[in-house]
Amino acid sequence: MDQIKVLVVDDESRMRKLVHDFLAKKGYSVIEAENGERAVDIFFENKDISLIILDVMMPKMDGWQVCREIRQYSKVPIIMLTAKSDERDELLGFELGVDEYISKPFSPKILVARVDAILRRSNTQVDECIEMGGIKLDKGAHSVKIDDEPIELSVKEFELLEYFMTNSKMALSREKILNNVWNYDYYGDARTIDTHVKKLRSKMGDKGDYIKTIWGMGYKFDTEE
Repeated sequence: MDQIKVLVVDDESRMRKLVHDFLAKKGYSVIEAENGERAVDIFFENKDISLIILDVMMPKMDGWQVCREIRQYSKVPIIMLTAKSDERDELLGFELGVDEYISKPFSPKILVARVDAILRRSNTQVDECIEMGGIKLDKGAHSVKIDDEPIELSVKEFELLEYFMTNSKMALSREKILNNVWNYDYYGDARTIDTHVKKLRSKMGDKGDYIKTIWGMGYKFDTEE
């Protein structure tokens, strides 16, 4: 299965490496460009780039110019990065067809979460459906069926089940679940996970037994035990 390609454009090598490393950990294939002109060349040389992370302030050709060039030919999702927090810049970005606008400094984990979300919305993500143990989870439709019967889940219950199924048979600590399901920005009590797991198990009926409690640590999703 081919990796999803992301083009990272920034004249600061340290910033490119930081973003590159975090995206690579999530399984993305990352291509780097150090200026706007190079970014345009790379984009038209590679017909399968799925998303662009684009800095505004760059030599030779700034981010706005790059965006204008690419938007003439493609609707590829674009995330703009800028050190400015000027509302006019943000409005210009959306007028040019930018999908997200993130001000520096930013959390790389938040950036990766935004990349994941945009690619899901644009239907670029692979493996849209996960099936195991009589459970079918459709990421694109945001729906779950158990033995072909649909069940109603809240957004967080759906994301929690998706995370469990994606990481089937792995022991998952509460901290790890919080970091991945609550998008890295939750500062409340980790016991909120226990509450959501209890509700999720209840809605899953007998299949709720697939979510195993690991006492003192967290949970594991396993359909075979």
